[in-house]
Amino acid sequence: MTYEQQDYCFCTLALRKKYRQLTQQLAGELAKYAPGKMFVVLTDQPADFQDYANVLAFKHNQRGILHCYHDKSLVMELALAKFTAAIYIDADTTILSPLPENLHWKPGITAGHCENLVAHVTRYTPERLPHIRKVAAHLNITLEDAPYIGESLFMIARDEGREIEYLKYWAKIGRYLELRGIHAGSGNAMGLAAAKVGWDVSREGWSEVRNITKHLDASYTNKQSVWDLWKRKLGYHYRLNKARLTALTDFQFFYR
Repeated sequence: MTYEQQDYCFCTLALRKKYRQLTQQLAGELAKYAPGKMFVVLTDQPADFQDYANVLAFKHNQRGILHCYHDKSLVMELALAKFTAAIYIDADTTILSPLPENLHWKPGITAGHCENLVAHVTRYTPERLPHIRKVAAHLNITLEDAPYIGESLFMIARDEGREIEYLKYWAKIGRYLELRGIHAGSGNAMGLAAAKVGWDVSREGWSEVRNITKHLDASYTNKQSVWDLWKRKLGYHYRLNKARLTALTDFQFFYR
């Protein structure tokens, strides 16, 4: 069963100057093509968005050890606390035309790219599979039935609280993988979390949003100064050591 979503928002991460600028552009496009819809943003500089009436900007320091990919679970958690559904859209995305009216999604998660997780990992990053099998065993997940979920554009609609459980598992699984040197591929953690809470991935209502967007993938042109690289290296070691210590509170899950 599906239902119309009148109370939904967009959300994204905007960490560091380049992505804050991209998010500002995206906010302007959303104001033009999705008038009345709010844009929830986790950012290191909320003041950069004070002149954007459609943006709800909240202070955020990166949680991910190397990258911020799993931090997407945190902005989605915040968005779903305020709206009944949320569209996650990468900051390096442009809106091409007006958003369709009467969008609707099933409770749970909706994504366009969804495939068998084992097949996906085996094809692209087989060295990760032993770690993924182990975390699946910790969570009593039947790995062969788990999906891989595309992470650049997806929707989550409230599902009687299961969305909260889902996002907590996503963050936890993501941290488990990061502590084993797996910093990319958040679609793996997203799929494992979906399997854990019993969600099937829906595609209904995804293409209507995808068809009006273009993902630019700015990560491939991310030039940084020596100072920026030094700060990132220092931040990495700080977050790594903090994550190792925090994981000790759930030693059975993270270290057995």
